[in-house]
Amino acid sequence: MTPTVASLQRHPLKSHGREALSAVTLTAGAGLPWDRRWAVAHDAAKIVEGEWSPCQNFSRGSKAPNLMAINARLDEATATLTLSHPDRPDLAFRPDEAADVARFLDWVRPLCPADRAQPARIYGVDGRGMTDTDYPSVSLISLASNRALGEHLGVALSPLRWRGNIWLEGLRPWEERDWIGRRLRLGTAVLEIVEPKERCLATTANPATGRRDADTLQALRAIHGDQDFGLYAKVIESGSASVGDRAELLA
Repeated sequence: MTPTVASLQRHPLKSHGREALSAVTLTAGAGLPWDRRWAVAHDAAKIVEGEWSPCQNFSRGSKAPNLMAINARLDEATATLTLSHPDRPDLAFRPDEAADVARFLDWVRPLCPADRAQPARIYGVDGRGMTDTDYPSVSLISLASNRALGEHLGVALSPLRWRGNIWLEGLRPWEERDWIGRRLRLGTAVLEIVEPKERCLATTANPATGRRDADTLQALRAIHGDQDFGLYAKVIESGSASVGDRAELLA
């Protein structure tokens, strides 16, 4: 079976929803367009203004599992983001508008544990997504590995737990763990696989409900001795990628 791109996903507001795409244009040295364009800084954040900041400064699913059940839809022309959650009414707002940010904070606070740092503002840097890496990256997951992990746990795991940008179908389970340092062609773009993606408690939450219901971390440790699932990559040759495109591992 020829490996293919099964899904393309972006997360315009880090840890607050995902959106499926049919195609993307990838640029060398950049992340997925609009992916993690904004992030929700909490009231204990220590951020150097105007610079990329690591994930511990932001509200995220590892601390607030309810956030994992958010879906997103972005209108790029107006930079308007619409969020939906099973326990909240839909919200349409512009993350760059102060009045809209206030409405968003009121909307999201009921989804955050009261004993954790509270969402305080939306943060972003022009031209740079708030990826979990200190370099612009895209992330990949294997659907075969996701199914294998689910079989180990005895449950069906939604791939949405992993918040990956590019879902690949047609691989052998876990073969992607041997790809570090190699290149991958997706459509007309080429990526360099940089490192594995170590996972956190966010992945234990069901993305349909926001409730923790599967010990993905223990399962990964039992199988591999680590908590890695998926890969971080850099775009090294610009190009376009679409759902259904071939995923070709290069020498």
